[in-house]
Amino acid sequence: MIRLVLLVPEVETAKKIVADLLLAGLDKDEIHIIAKEGVPLDGLPEAGLTEKTDLIPAMKRGLAAGSATGLLAGLAAVLLPTGLVAAGGAVILAATLAGAAIGAWSAALVGVSIPSEEVRKYEQAIEQGQLLILIDIPKSRAQEICEIIRRHHPEADIREAEYIPPPLPEFPDE
Repeated sequence: MIRLVLLVPEVETAKKIVADLLLAGLDKDEIHIIAKEGVPLDGLPEAGLTEKTDLIPAMKRGLAAGSATGLLAGLAAVLLPTGLVAAGGAVILAATLAGAAIGAWSAALVGVSIPSEEVRKYEQAIEQGQLLILIDIPKSRAQEICEIIRRHHPEADIREAEYIPPPLPEFPDE
């Protein structure tokens, strides 16, 4: 999956693009719109925390740092004369998992307060009233989706962002 990123000048252009994307088979969950506070989106799919903030990248960094720290703590607990040598593998595993969980959690707390990289790049344009559209699609559909966008916004500067994992399937409430 890739993310297409583009700015549109006003809500009407965004509505036309979104309507065509939905007709092309995209789901509303694959389209995310970020606008200046107070701009009415009139039913357009608004971006959530994961799109607006640095939440996911921060969690990945926290997971990596926490895992490494937990692994080192587990190794230290086993190698130092603590009496944990008999449970060596279990201690190392437990410390690594605990470090990963604590690292991801603490990094997520910080990540939700920092705008995402895409939002930071376009912050000034958003403040001037333009709308930022983020579209998550399979790479194989990129050309088709770009053509749909250019029908309504020919001068659009469509950019590709880093790989975005596909969303997890939703399970019905029981």
